[in-house]
Formats: sequence, structure tokens, C-alpha cells
Amino acid sequence: MAPFVAIERASLAYGGHGSQGGTLAVQGLDLAIGKGEFAAVVGPSVCGKSTLMKLDSGLVPPSAGRIMVAGAEVRGPLKIVGMAFQNPTLLPWRSALDNVLLPMEIVQPHRGRLRAHRAEYEARVRALLAMVGLDGFEQRHPWELSGGMQQRVSLCRALIHEPELLLLDEPFAALDAFTREELWCVLRDLWQAKGFTVILVTHDLREATFLADRVHVMSARPGRIVATREIPFARPRELEICYAPAFVDLVHELRGHIAEVRAA
Repeated sequence: MAPFVAIERASLAYGGHGSQGGTLAVQGLDLAIGKGEFAAVVGPSVCGKSTLMKLDSGLVPPSAGRIMVAGAEVRGPLKIVGMAFQNPTLLPWRSALDNVLLPMEIVQPHRGRLRAHRAEYEARVRALLAMVGLDGFEQRHPWELSGGMQQRVSLCRALIHEPELLLLDEPFAALDAFTREELWCVLRDLWQAKGFTVILVTHDLREATFLADRVHVMSARPGRIVATREIPFARPRELEICYAPAFVDLVHELRGHIAEVRAA
């Protein structure tokens, strides 16, 4: 079966082509992710992890190679993608409900249906907010919400148009440890309920190991995949597994891979 996401020998240079003074962010990057898989990508700073997300979403084209999503070559921004970032980037003048509705005002066919079917769409938003523990907070503005609550709204906004592929770029990095772990469980439950494909970029090796089916390690810039580790722990996973010796050993193994590429 063909992978749902396939990055094939992809390179990307910023500021020109690598042979003409540009800076190569990734080079010869290969990655295959199955439909419904939860994949995590880890690596040293400035290794091209965020560039990988831009390539997968179609926000930037590769300088060489190709990107395939859902059986088609990516040639521009994809409607089937949802994205969430380290900063929630919520619009401060809009309520949580209206922030989550924002993609529906932009993405077709929802944009053409929203006015006539607003009650239906609002019900969908309320149900999604309830799934992440924000029932009753629909009319709160971002400044009335904690950082963790804002990130829950951001996740809902990324998922409201029911994307087939969710791209997450360090979504929990700015949160305290307890809130971060709470949101791991929120994301785990959303993914298990909805069945979308996920690519999570993170520096947190515990986060990657807890959430992912496979963890991919990138080299230093220009980035490429240098190791892939299957995560053997059965699902659903509870936070207590993070303290199991086998889990700790796997985290140390991943840390060792990153130490090697940093030293190279």
C-alpha cells in the first residue's frame, strides 16, 4: 500500500539554490508515513524540522525531489491539512467559538455554506470544544483563557474542517510540564477518535515516544532522516508508561541518536 505522505529525495534551499549561495535546510530527505499513522520528528535545533512541515503542507515547493500526499504530488497549499504551532495565534477580538470557526470562513466548500448553515457549524465547534474540555468556554476571548486552554482552541481550529493530515510544530513547547502532559492526552484522544494522520515536530523526546507510532530522527542541517524507531507500547497509552524502564530506555536511545548527529 502506498504511503499517505511520501517525501522523496526532497531538498530545499533558502535564499537561492544550494550551489549558488543559498542555505540548504533539507537535502535528500526521504520519509514515508501511512494513512492514520501518528509520526513524530525529532532532531537538533535548526535541522529542518519546520521546513519539513512547510513542504508537507504545500506552503513551499522543494528545490529538488517531490512531495506526495494522498496519492497526488503537492503543487500548492493543501485543503486537507490542519496546522497548529507553538503559539496559538488566536485572534484576540474573537471568542473561542469564532476562532475555531475561522477556517470555515476560508476553506471551500464550507465558506459557501457557512452563512446558510451557521447553526450546524456552531454545533460542530461546540462538540469539538467539549471533546477537549472547553465546554462552557465557547464565548470566552483568548485573554480570558490560560495558555493551555488557548492551545486547546488552536487544536480545535486545526481540526474543525476535518483534515486528513494534521501538522503540529512544537504545539506544547511553551506550556508548563503538567499542562503539556494534559494536552498529550487530549491529542491522543482526538487522534484515536478521529483517525487522521499526524506529523508532530517536537524537541521533547518523552512527548514523541508517548504519542507516536514511529519517531524519525533528523540530522543536523541540511536535514535528512538518519534513524527511525518503532514505538512498541500498546495503545491506549496512559501517562504512567512514561516512568516504565522500557520507555525511559527508548527515550535515552533517541537522545543518543541526536547526540550523534550534533557531534557529527
